[in-house]
Amino acid sequence: MPGHDVHEAFIAWAEGRIPDPRRRALFRRMADRSGIRHRWSVLPAGRDGGSPVEPGGFYHDGLPGTGLRMKVYADAAPKLALAAIRALEATEPLGAVSHLVVASCTGFVAPGVDQIIAAELGLSSEVERTLIGFMGCYAAVAALRLAQHVVRSEPGARVLVVTVELSTLHLQDETEVEPLLAMLQFADGATASLVTAEPAGFAMADRFAATLPDSAELIRWNIGDHGFAMHLSGAVPGRIAEALRDPRLRERILAGREPEEIDAWAVHAGGRSVLDAVEHGLSLPQGALAESRDVLARFGNMSSSTLPFVLAELLARGERSRGVALAFGPGLAAEGFHFRRAA
Repeated sequence: MPGHDVHEAFIAWAEGRIPDPRRRALFRRMADRSGIRHRWSVLPAGRDGGSPVEPGGFYHDGLPGTGLRMKVYADAAPKLALAAIRALEATEPLGAVSHLVVASCTGFVAPGVDQIIAAELGLSSEVERTLIGFMGCYAAVAALRLAQHVVRSEPGARVLVVTVELSTLHLQDETEVEPLLAMLQFADGATASLVTAEPAGFAMADRFAATLPDSAELIRWNIGDHGFAMHLSGAVPGRIAEALRDPRLRERILAGREPEEIDAWAVHAGGRSVLDAVEHGLSLPQGALAESRDVLARFGNMSSSTLPFVLAELLARGERSRGVALAFGPGLAAEGFHFRRAA
């Protein structure tokens, strides 16, 4: 993650934009209950170390156009992704990378982030690259799933999977509580994972995907003249909980097991209410989503980068062996897979 914590600065900025005292108090209560303590941004501090909305900050003199935001993305996204890759290399040698898969939904640049990363790493020009764009928060599942397909067809493949999201580039001119609460969730972050046929780390199995009916308008991005405007309906948690009570979806997610047979849950930390909905919808025991809640508290919702952060926490702790990874995103869709400790 970047080094600039913007969470409290955003709350102060948002409160100042809500004219009605009762609505302002509601926003503060919801912010206090969000389960988020920190969110990090690639945007530099303003003068005297202030936040991006303070003097000298990116947003102080008004909301920049989409072109300027994409200029920042083109510079900052590859750098943050490369930092994540270097962190991975410190614990796991990459070896001869044969495939590169990059997921991102918060910006666009061509040549793409994948090509920039490949050049900076000095990868062979023959490396096969895939860029997964604009799938939102569950894109990490799609990226890891693609990597697994590659490795199953080419056992010698070494697939580098990268997610990079710069959500804080998309501050919007809002004064209503619901869109401000949506922006309150999001942060910047990048991850790097290595997928191979070697028996190490987590092994993936029992993949699943489901688009929930009559839910397409609940989560969406609208690209405008001033960045990407996220619409995140307050009805999302209830819709998720309702869907998870459907025996057919439960069967696909649990793959014939009972919730108590799953000893690790990596659920996309899309917000406290989303995690509550998963916990209640699947009748999980208290504390089952501790790692997801911890990631939410320390980093916020980093879109596609969030789920790999949770998986990394589970991998580092080491005591549990069988789990389910689950993420939600535009559609409204649910995607995931089962995993077990391979070594």
